Amino acid sequence: MGVNRRKKLETAQRVVVKVGTSTLTHANGKLNLCRIEQLVREMADLHNRDLEVILVSSGAIRVGANRMGLKRIPTTIPEKQALAAIGQGALMQLYEKLFSEYHQTVAQVLLTRGDFDERIRYLNATNALLSLLKMEVIPIINENDTVAVEEIKFGDNDTLSALVAGLVDADMLIILSDVNGLYNADPRASDNARLLRRVTEITPEMEASSHNRGSSFASGGMFTKLKAARICMASGITMIIANSAEDNVIRRIVAGEEVGTLFVPREGKMHAREKWLAFGSLVQGYIEVDEGAAAALTRKGRSLLASGISAVSGEFDRGAVVGVKSSGGQEIARGIAHYNAGEIRLIAGRKSSEIEQILGEKDYDEVIHRNNLWVVR
Repeated sequence: MGVNRRKKLETAQRVVVKVGTSTLTHANGKLNLCRIEQLVREMADLHNRDLEVILVSSGAIRVGANRMGLKRIPTTIPEKQALAAIGQGALMQLYEKLFSEYHQTVAQVLLTRGDFDERIRYLNATNALLSLLKMEVIPIINENDTVAVEEIKFGDNDTLSALVAGLVDADMLIILSDVNGLYNADPRASDNARLLRRVTEITPEMEASSHNRGSSFASGGMFTKLKAARICMASGITMIIANSAEDNVIRRIVAGEEVGTLFVPREGKMHAREKWLAFGSLVQGYIEVDEGAAAALTRKGRSLLASGISAVSGEFDRGAVVGVKSSGGQEIARGIAHYNAGEIRLIAGRKSSEIEQILGEKDYDEVIHRNNLWVVR
C-alpha cells in the first residue's frame, strides 16, 4: 500500500489545495497568520518545483465578520453576501502579500453553481484556469458568496474544490482542515475511534457517521468531505484529508508520506464531457426505464430509446441534463435529452419509427444518445 501510494503522489503535477475556515482562523474568528504563512510557503515551494498549484480558500465571510466585530455569522443571505464582499478583498490582500514574498503571482477566481451547470460557462472556466496555470500563476478560488443565492450555492468549498479538481483534470486534491482524516467512529465520542489511512470505497456506514456538518463558522464537515471524495474517486483523482496543523503537511503529502486519509481513485480519468454530466451539471428531471433498457445502457453501452421508457418526472426542455432511473428507483445514468419532458411522455414505450407520427416531427431516433450519456459505476 505504502509503495503504491508514494508512487502515485510523487508523480502528481497538478495539485489542488483546499483550506477551510477552521484552518485560516483561530477559535475566536481572527486570522491564524502563522498557519496561513506556513501553508503559503509550502505551496510556493511546490510551485518552485514546477508543480501547478490551485488554492481553493474558504474564510471570506468569517474574515468579513471579524472586520465588522461580529461574534457570530448572520443567518440571512444578504448579510452573508455583504460580509463576503468585505472579507474577500481582505483575504486576497493577505494572500497577495504572502505569496509575493516568495515571488509568486496569484489571481482571484470567484465561481458560482451556474458556472458549472451551463456547458459553455463550464468550458470557459476551464480555459481561464488552464490559461492562468500556463502563465505560471497560482489561482485562488472561492465561491462567489457576494452574488450567490441559496438555490445556486455550493454550500461548501469541499464540493467546490472537488469540482475544480475535475475542471482542470488535477492529479490530486488535498483538503486541509482541523481533523486528522476520516475515522471509523467519532473520535470525540469514542476512545476506540481509529483513523482510516486508506479508503477504496465510501460505504453507507461512513456516510451515516458523518453527521457533523461543520462549525458555526464553516459550511463543511466530514459530510461534505465524503461528498467531495466521491466526486474525486469517480473522476480518477487522488484525494487526501489531513490536519493543517501538521508540520509541513503539504510537502509531506506530495512526498508520499502517510499523512491523513487517502481516498483511492478508480483507474483512468473521466473525459471532460463525462465529468460535466456526472458532477458539473444540475439534473432537471428524471426518466424511468424498464429492465431491458437499463441493461442496454449499463451493460451494452447503448443509447436510450423511447421504447424503454416507462415514466417521466419533472419538467425540462430539450438539451437539459436528466437523470435515468431503473424501475427500482436507482439512478443509473445521466444524459442530455433530445426531447422535452412533455414530448417524452407522449412517446414513452413507443418505437422510434412512431415518433414523427406522434409529435409531427422527428429530429432524433434516440431520446438520449450514448455519446451524451454518463453511466453510474
